[in-house]
Amino acid sequence: MINGQALGAVSKLRYGICRMSFNGCEVIAVHNALVYLGIPKPLTDIAFYMERFRVLMGFFGCNAYKLGKALKHFGAECSRVKTPDDSKAFIITFWTGRRLLSSVHTVFCIRKENGIEVYNRYNSSHGAELCGSMDEVAAKKKTIAVYSIENLPQNP
Repeated sequence: MINGQALGAVSKLRYGICRMSFNGCEVIAVHNALVYLGIPKPLTDIAFYMERFRVLMGFFGCNAYKLGKALKHFGAECSRVKTPDDSKAFIITFWTGRRLLSSVHTVFCIRKENGIEVYNRYNSSHGAELCGSMDEVAAKKKTIAVYSIENLPQNP
């Protein structure tokens, strides 16, 4: 799993015209979902495929409404849902500030008995972070897209 997109080697990789440390969260979320499902793919392969969905030459990352297409391309079963309430594992994209006036962030999450484990929650995250609720995951910001990951592994 990749956490802290501004840390380590992943921060130096390019996605579009920027480095992943700035705009790679969607690529990282898809990567983390595939690792969790037991069908990992090289991050470079995922980024190369997702280049077709980049926004403004990748400056604004990837089109959040195309993440399901990328997941399915790499063999994951998923569906776009309004809320992740019934999802054990999901990818969520949300605004980081005011709608249309701020950036967005995309994370992969796993629902656990004691909360929601969030991967790559912040640029400087050193590991998964446990949140108590969906409000905490998205910092009470407006959700843009949610993909429920299906056909989960039996013993992740």
